[in-house]
Amino acid sequence: MIENQGAYERDGAVLLAGVLSAEAQALAYEAYLWSLSNPGPGAAALPNTESGTFYNDLANPDSFKPYNALVRHPEIIGLVQSLFAGDSAWFMYEQVFKKSGGVTRRTPWHQDTPYLPVEGRDLTVLWMSFESVPATNALEFVAGSHSSTLYDGSRFDPADDTAPLYNHPDYPRLPDIEGNRSAHQILSWATEPGDVIAFHPSTLHGGGATTSKAQRQTLSLRFFGDDAKVAERPGAKVANPQRNTHPLNKIRANKPGSPFRHPDFPKIF
Repeated sequence: MIENQGAYERDGAVLLAGVLSAEAQALAYEAYLWSLSNPGPGAAALPNTESGTFYNDLANPDSFKPYNALVRHPEIIGLVQSLFAGDSAWFMYEQVFKKSGGVTRRTPWHQDTPYLPVEGRDLTVLWMSFESVPATNALEFVAGSHSSTLYDGSRFDPADDTAPLYNHPDYPRLPDIEGNRSAHQILSWATEPGDVIAFHPSTLHGGGATTSKAQRQTLSLRFFGDDAKVAERPGAKVANPQRNTHPLNKIRANKPGSPFRHPDFPKIF
């Protein structure tokens, strides 16, 4: 447990190999398939100049009930407890990805927190793929970047991975990490079903392209802990119509610096 916390605190990302049983994997895939069959307001195909499709959906306001058994599974609870320093945790939202039908671009380098009205040490994304992911197609992270600069959001523009979403003066433009890889300590791991990669949402991450013969189905679960606070972000006061009635929208009205809490977020421990 302490080993996970130490690596997580230092690097902002850690591989948790073989931590999910067949039972937990089945629950995860059941939840994933529910998301594919029940697209939320934010479901979309992300821009892709290649032949394949890069489908994404997140923060479906109807997802809490179908995801309940998964996020309360003892193995998921144990993973979050091994990463968090505090005594409590809540499930924030789910995100699903499906790369299929041909070649898909790598996911541009970005951080997740610029899009979210939350800050804190005890935040995590549990990322799992239902297929083997070789090292050449792995998710990648810039070690320690969760404790450094918070950049502008990415527009996921196929013509420019660093194109800013908000153009906000307090958030620098994303650096060209891919064009200057040697200047960064980049972490990545090949994964198998049952593995989980945990990362802080402020960690710079990207990668995970697929080839013409490959499909990648991925589920991310996002949690927050005791120290999470409402954060002022460029779009924090603007309701996101794609998330509709999700508590992520409702909490935007709360004062920055106040505890990040809403009764609709399920408390898992």
